[in-house]
Amino acid sequence: MAQVLEFKLPDLGEGLTEAEIVRWLVEVGDVVAIDQPVVEVETAKAMVEVPCPYGGVVTARFGEEGSELPVGAPLLTVAVGATDASSAAPVGDGAAAEEPSGGSGSGSGNVLVGYGTGAPAARRRRIRPERNTASAAPAAPAVPAAVSAPGRPAPVAVGEVNGRQGPVAVVSPLVRRLARQHEIDLRGLTGSGPDGLILRADVDSAIRQAGQATEAATRTAAEPVVAEASTAVASPSAAGAAAPATAERIPLRGVRGAVADKLSRSRSEIPDATCWVDADATELMAARAAMNAASGLSGGPKVSVLALLARICTAALARYPELNSTVDTAAREIVRLPGVHLGFAAQTERGLVVPVVRDAHTRNAESIGAEIARLTELARTGKLSPAQLTGGTFTLNNYGVFGVDGSTPIINHPEAAMLGVGRIMPKPWVHQGELAVRQVVQLSLTFDHRVCDGGTAGGFLRYVADCVEQPAVLLRTL
Repeated sequence: MAQVLEFKLPDLGEGLTEAEIVRWLVEVGDVVAIDQPVVEVETAKAMVEVPCPYGGVVTARFGEEGSELPVGAPLLTVAVGATDASSAAPVGDGAAAEEPSGGSGSGSGNVLVGYGTGAPAARRRRIRPERNTASAAPAAPAVPAAVSAPGRPAPVAVGEVNGRQGPVAVVSPLVRRLARQHEIDLRGLTGSGPDGLILRADVDSAIRQAGQATEAATRTAAEPVVAEASTAVASPSAAGAAAPATAERIPLRGVRGAVADKLSRSRSEIPDATCWVDADATELMAARAAMNAASGLSGGPKVSVLALLARICTAALARYPELNSTVDTAAREIVRLPGVHLGFAAQTERGLVVPVVRDAHTRNAESIGAEIARLTELARTGKLSPAQLTGGTFTLNNYGVFGVDGSTPIINHPEAAMLGVGRIMPKPWVHQGELAVRQVVQLSLTFDHRVCDGGTAGGFLRYVADCVEQPAVLLRTL
């Protein structure tokens, strides 16, 4: 006999608490195999295809495309045993509210944090408080009688369990913070999630309703004044005037929300300072052209300007390790890091992301360039994993691609510094005592003033500028 198992949104790593459904990959009634991707979700870190640890018939899906679900919320239910195509893979507590009592199937071994397809986990009995089920729950999609999904309790008013006040049913701390920011009383909301769980969509809806109520009150108060003015002066153009436009509200969520939180934290926690210098990059561009010409003859890959600048940064950090560090505020210690994991800012359709080149200090310019190209392509297609977006120790930001000369970068918390690079363009420059047209670039370094003083930061920036102006300086460290 078929069993209906519930698959919940697993922890996708890096402490993420929620994800947005981008695209469903299966429909109700489809047959899925063990570890088949069933939904594509977007977290604050990356786009992820989530595999289902069960094999069987999809009996229900929870959440529309574009909606957000907290970790642990149901994604879908699967009727195991409804087909002979596959069998259920026993999972841990984080994956299902109900588990087969005698699961004997074996899974592929694929694991996301919070669930896997390994050996059966011991079933633990869960005691849940009774909830008000007077309201009828939405009907589940039709499935064969032998595999119909078990009934789910209807959502109840949050804060009230059996007529008494109880804890607010909110899992996500982001939802709580959003409610606090907009002065929304969570106890007055009815959650649309399982067992009355309040989701971000519920808070967003309450915020919109509050805004509409305020707008309606303002419009009502203004109507007598408008009516009086229109009576006094009749204007043909006024009769056809369009209604005042309302401001567009764009939720800060996903990548954009994560970036906003990180930048705000950087500004609030890090006492940063910025120094900058103009450098003559003519020789660097000539050296790059010569390197790529040689690569063309040998069939090797070309080296980008960003790769050369990244290699210069790793050499500079070897001389000034203070800038490859972080601050442990709890212990009141500066932690100098043993290796350089170089992040570089990349603008994508999903927003700004910072992929990380691991162990950049052990790579040459060609290796760094190849890794930058690989990570950039993954960023553009939204396929970067959370691990590829975290763990950086220093960031290189090439904002010259936007056609600007200078900027004051915001440090990528918890790092201690970021080097910004403007556009390289012809400018008048004094070269060997004469005025000439040279390729000039502005370099700017933003640093955490807790880890070093201006002398160290200036020394780092000057060394980078010297390598840009005279690439032979870098040869001594290769």
